[in-house]
Amino acid sequence: MSQNKLITMDAGTLLTTPLPPTRFIASELIPQGLHILAGAPKIGKSWLALQICLRVASGETLWSFPVTSGTVLYLCLEDSFSRIQNRLFDITDDAPDNLRFATMSTVIGEGLENQIEDFLKSYPDTVLIVIDTLQRIRKANSDANPYASDYRDIGILKQLADKHRIAILLIHHLRKMNDDDPMNMISGTTGISGATDSNFVLKKDKRSGNAATLYCVGRDIEYRELQLEFDKAAHIWNTLSDSITDEPQPSDEIIIHLSAVMESLLSFTGTATELADELEKTCEAVILPNVLIKKMIRNQVELAERGISFDMKRTHDRKEISMRYKRVGCVGNDGKTDTASVSNLSTHPSQPTQEVETAGLSLKSGLNHGVENHAG
Repeated sequence: MSQNKLITMDAGTLLTTPLPPTRFIASELIPQGLHILAGAPKIGKSWLALQICLRVASGETLWSFPVTSGTVLYLCLEDSFSRIQNRLFDITDDAPDNLRFATMSTVIGEGLENQIEDFLKSYPDTVLIVIDTLQRIRKANSDANPYASDYRDIGILKQLADKHRIAILLIHHLRKMNDDDPMNMISGTTGISGATDSNFVLKKDKRSGNAATLYCVGRDIEYRELQLEFDKAAHIWNTLSDSITDEPQPSDEIIIHLSAVMESLLSFTGTATELADELEKTCEAVILPNVLIKKMIRNQVELAERGISFDMKRTHDRKEISMRYKRVGCVGNDGKTDTASVSNLSTHPSQPTQEVETAGLSLKSGLNHGVENHAG
């Protein structure tokens, strides 16, 4: 596709087009995208990074956060395999085969991107790449504009993460000068901290102590502070408290009623107005069709967990919704247990018919009138 064309979508089409939900490697903590984990030297960043890698690779919960398991690549560019082995001896008795290590790589702009692309081709189930440290994959900076250099390097890695819908976690350092805002202590210009999707700062109250705070901020996560304590015997970080203590929000009533209707109907094809009419018979309340559509799109992951899948398309005379219900946990004719296709939803969402490639996002829409190419 020509790079001289802008790909645009009108607001109405965007509002009613199901898109892939953000994929979380650790629920509510580490989403897909590019992230920084910064801390002072020898504070325990590498131990924390290894702990995260092991949890994700093995599919075990990271503190209270469920993970999406898959292959993990850890670039330990300041270590040897001997040192990594000793750390594994200290932290675990059974390391998973889908956690892979490398101690050498090229740098950004000189082959690192190709090395990562080749790894992802060999291990397509990769969900997380940790690079320890960021400085090891950067060329010596001779740029007169440090901000531009920082932003360019970070942008290259972000494009990789976005393209493959994985998380890339960069281990980085803090400035020595203290600041009331821990994020301002991340070394480098704001071209680094501003171009990432999330920033995590690990900061001890006392250099000699075991307690620390993990400050978390990002585009797709709520700000939170995790109080951690390093267990010197087990070589892991344990949580003491979480600044976010809210109880999980109950499901939207419309989603609950929609689930009940689909359990009865099993399948549905019709307009949003017709679906709203079906719902009104159950919940005895007026439901606006446009509100219903927006709630379905926003809650598509929960619907998938309830066994409901849907797609939308435009026929010659109307916009049509097709819905299917499959009972979660039932044994099918093939003898296999059905499960909600949440993972399929995140990688193959309900989308239209004409494919549009844009900055790592693939959109398809039967609402072809809503997507346009504009020559530059």
